[in-house]
Amino acid sequence: MLVIEDRCAPLKTLLILSVSSGKNLELARTFAEEGDRQGFVTDHIHLPDLDLPLYGSRYGAQGPGPGLDRLGQSLQGHRSLVICSPEYNGSIPPILTNAIAWLSVSSPDFRSLFNQRPVALATHSGGTGQKVVLAMRQQLAHLGCLVLGRELLSNAEKPANPETITLLVKQLGDLHS
Repeated sequence: MLVIEDRCAPLKTLLILSVSSGKNLELARTFAEEGDRQGFVTDHIHLPDLDLPLYGSRYGAQGPGPGLDRLGQSLQGHRSLVICSPEYNGSIPPILTNAIAWLSVSSPDFRSLFNQRPVALATHSGGTGQKVVLAMRQQLAHLGCLVLGRELLSNAEKPANPETITLLVKQLGDLHS
């Protein structure tokens, strides 16, 4: 767990999750750069790199492995979260749902990983991305997160707006006060 030693002001911490490679990975890196510019301590996790087995399958019988430990520790050590995810079949990609399922059964205090956690949502999708953002908003709110009202929607015809990235990171920072 991250130890905060600054006595003057709380440390601003930001975890960025990229749920897929390609444009969402690029988007996550852009959020990390903006977080650094705004004085956050940032960490970026690319969910495919965690190599989590499918929850509930025979492949998951050995447990989730060290990738889940890294994800859980990062969630505990960072106050704010940005999720960069594409839309898969009109909803949340299975890799993100799988990670949340593993966290829910592997953490002694699963709710503490999400309760009162400020979250910004972003997507680069083949379509508009509105359905994945709506589905993530619903699931994360159910888990107790404070999901920002504004989100970033981008696709091949509508690139990510740098001003939106700046404003989302600023809003997350404002919630640290």
